[in-house]
Amino acid sequence: MTAFGRKPPQQLPLEFHHEAALGADDLVVAEPLSAAAAIVERWPEWPAPVVVLVGPEGSGKSHLASIWQTTSSARVIAPVAGSDAVLVAAEGPVLFEDADRRPFDETMLFHVINAVRSNGTSLLITARTKPFAWNISLPDLVSRLKAATVVEIGPPNEVMLTQVLYKLFADRQLMIDDKLAAYIVSRMERSMSAAERIVERLDKLALARGTRITRALAAEVLNDRTGED
Repeated sequence: MTAFGRKPPQQLPLEFHHEAALGADDLVVAEPLSAAAAIVERWPEWPAPVVVLVGPEGSGKSHLASIWQTTSSARVIAPVAGSDAVLVAAEGPVLFEDADRRPFDETMLFHVINAVRSNGTSLLITARTKPFAWNISLPDLVSRLKAATVVEIGPPNEVMLTQVLYKLFADRQLMIDDKLAAYIVSRMERSMSAAERIVERLDKLALARGTRITRALAAEVLNDRTGED
């Protein structure tokens, strides 16, 4: 705020689209993500043909799924009635993302898993919750999912959040120093989605004010005093 109680003059920033880098070299691997990263890297030598990656929003599931899809040439499926998901699963590796947030046909997913098992292919499923919480009523599907390898991604620690901040800023061609990163991490919510929101708001606010990203600007964003204007 200025001495007269007004906000600093702001320019309307152009809306740039910042695509997250999703290659293997762009993955931030720290303790909470290490087991999931290891199972993806281990393919095709999986302990079971079906692997379920479980973790909160922004935990790295989609990044790992993207890496695995590139490595395995997997095709994305939606196991719903009338789809060709079973035929696709019989031909090669398949990926089904956000299983606990997308409608799917239980019988179709059961047949997809059978096709994967029968033809020696692989199925990677991502979800925010473990399969037992999906309210599945088909006993045969419950049995198949119990036989899957479930790998849980834990909540991010400070080391991982710091590395994620560096990556998110780098995706926007921005750099921050260690002190500013430590300041943000020590005061932010412990989640990947929070890190994404903070970086986006800092970038937009800095552009609007024509300034660099400073500790004062970070404090403003962390205290949620910027508003929407």
